[in-house]
Amino acid sequence: MGSSLGNSELILNPDGSIYHLNLLPEDIASTIITVGDPERVHEVSKYFDSIEVQKSKREFVTHTGVYSGKRITAISTGIGTDNIDIAFNELDALANIDFTTRKIKSKKRQLSFIRVGTSGSLQPDIPVDSFLISTAGIGFDNLLHFYDHGHIKDKELELALTEYLGWDKHNIHPYVIDFDKELAGIFTSNRIRFGVTGTNSGFYGPQGRTLRITPAIKDFNDKLAAFSFGNTRITNLEMETAAMYGIAKLHGHRAVSLNAILANRATGEFSKQGHQTIDELIQYTLKCIAKSQLV
Repeated sequence: MGSSLGNSELILNPDGSIYHLNLLPEDIASTIITVGDPERVHEVSKYFDSIEVQKSKREFVTHTGVYSGKRITAISTGIGTDNIDIAFNELDALANIDFTTRKIKSKKRQLSFIRVGTSGSLQPDIPVDSFLISTAGIGFDNLLHFYDHGHIKDKELELALTEYLGWDKHNIHPYVIDFDKELAGIFTSNRIRFGVTGTNSGFYGPQGRTLRITPAIKDFNDKLAAFSFGNTRITNLEMETAAMYGIAKLHGHRAVSLNAILANRATGEFSKQGHQTIDELIQYTLKCIAKSQLV
């Protein structure tokens, strides 16, 4: 299908693996759990019944194995939307490009991405150590602006937010991408809250934190927390979700972001049991996958 991809477009290592992830097509499952921290991959795979693949390169650590009969890949993306661009494009290439002919396959394989990550709440009523599903991701970075993405945006919410913020003067043009509702349904229970997640391009100034540099937008968090559109409000901040939703949807994949709330920016509280909370979310995620129709 189509012409062959050039060596500078589809970059492969000498062993035939994809450039950054160091993976071969057979190394990945269709169900993929993403985490930011490379050390957290083991915190997921330690619950697997068996592990068949363990590979790593740079911040990208990958374990593929079986949990309760389900083949699952756990992969670390590192922090930030720039890493999501690398990881998700290369994971799609592993699924949907023939590395021998360097051509896009005519029959596409759909992947299901489940982010298990940490996040900070903007709302005082969303406590630390709670779990939250992102119904949409708001990208305050510029990643999706490099792709033709108008057909996948939540245009109504995006317009309302852009008009409300008035941050054009700061060169901030947020994009909004919705979650995959069907995939999210697998993880829906009374243990999980729902909210709209802001995805930031950094941890300090881009999330309204001040150490020694004065941020350009001093009321960043307060402004986001006060936004409302119908029943929609911005509940939390992190650094990957909007890019995940965008790149996945552009490729025809499914994505959902599960957030362990470790900080509450409104109250100033930070979790005293962060590791335990993350571990509980990992186990919750795996149990939901085990009971699902995911293959």
